[in-house]
Amino acid sequence: MKYPNFIYNNYKISEDSEKIYFDYEFEIEGLAKFTPKHEILKKGFRWKHLESNILKNIVFNLGMVEAISYFKATCSENFIIKCGRLDEKQEKWFRKLFYLGLGEFRYINKIQTSEEDFVKFKSIGNFIELEEIPKITSGIIIPIGGGKDSNVTMELLKDKFQNINPFMIGTKEVSYNCIQIAGFSKDSIIEVNRIIDKNLIDLNKKGFLNGHTPFSAMVAFLTYAIAFMLDKKYIALSNEDSSNETNIENENINHQYSKTLEFENDFRWYARNYLKTESEYFSFLRPISELQIAMIFSRLEKYHKIFKSCNKGSKGVNWIWCGDCPKCLFVYTILSPFIEQKKLEEIFGANLFEKENLLQTFIELCGFGDIKPFECVGTFSEVRYSISKVIKLIDANELPYLLKYYKEHFDLVDTSDSNLKYFNENNNLPDEFKKILKENI
Repeated sequence: MKYPNFIYNNYKISEDSEKIYFDYEFEIEGLAKFTPKHEILKKGFRWKHLESNILKNIVFNLGMVEAISYFKATCSENFIIKCGRLDEKQEKWFRKLFYLGLGEFRYINKIQTSEEDFVKFKSIGNFIELEEIPKITSGIIIPIGGGKDSNVTMELLKDKFQNINPFMIGTKEVSYNCIQIAGFSKDSIIEVNRIIDKNLIDLNKKGFLNGHTPFSAMVAFLTYAIAFMLDKKYIALSNEDSSNETNIENENINHQYSKTLEFENDFRWYARNYLKTESEYFSFLRPISELQIAMIFSRLEKYHKIFKSCNKGSKGVNWIWCGDCPKCLFVYTILSPFIEQKKLEEIFGANLFEKENLLQTFIELCGFGDIKPFECVGTFSEVRYSISKVIKLIDANELPYLLKYYKEHFDLVDTSDSNLKYFNENNNLPDEFKKILKENI
């Protein structure tokens, strides 16, 4: 009510000898202005099409997603676009992304609204006229985050295709190390720095609304822009079938919304109709579960002492497994049927099944709490399978605290190998990618 207008004022593409810049200008009228940017390291790559209207259009649309992080501070009723224009179908597409992509944010902040009423887009700029589309036939970009999933994608594809480039946002030593262990040089990595405007951080400190945003949607548009500038055909994500499960029963509120098949299909539709390049965005791991990814990852021992995916532990100078959050407990649990406990303790620094302070988190991961933890974790059935499998493997007299609790309070589930043969044919993998994945399960 106090700040009804959020304004997308401008975007700009520029370059110098070292970097390509995507700069944005946003404003919450009467409160603050923001100038975030993306910096793409040029390195030795042959960057093309920087003057193209196609690139301008992708960068404009990327700005719509980047703006979500700033819009959420006030959830202004009107989103005014001065530097471009959306048609009715585009407005509907972005309303859905804002509403579902901020589902966890709305839940945490107790915002009661509808998809239709959450935000109203008003375009006062012009449409961008697109030129003829350049032909693209090869090349793969693989976003790397340092966790088990993207390492599995990188490892399974690296020897099957030429012209692969790992992609990363920010300077994470863990990601660098994983990429180099896979056999890629630092020069092959596409690196991007995302600069958050400090005015947003100041607003957060003052108590303006804050919370989870659809980061993977930003990655989708950003990698699409980079694929266009480097003439890359495929963007191979590492989102699995398990990410489709909601966090709140009977409600479409999913921490991983922008990792779901629903978003993937929506983005592919949007890219085909409004971005109009020949690049193709899909998740290589979509047909399989977190359980199967853990099984494959257990064979890739060279990554075991290096990979990290604990968000809490990534905040310090060195990325660690904190050992006290839902993500740590989930990864420990999902790997436990495939990696012996002693080795898991070496990786995580402790036997997480012995931690009594994790009992409530454990119950929620199993699906017996009020909500599923707001983290990138697998399904209830996968967690129950992993726990049941480990209980059957360990002497009943030596069960650690959490496993003993499970056995005393809940039923063990079927742990037959049929759970590890799952393959969801509802996916967007090109046939040559599908064949590789099937061979590895």
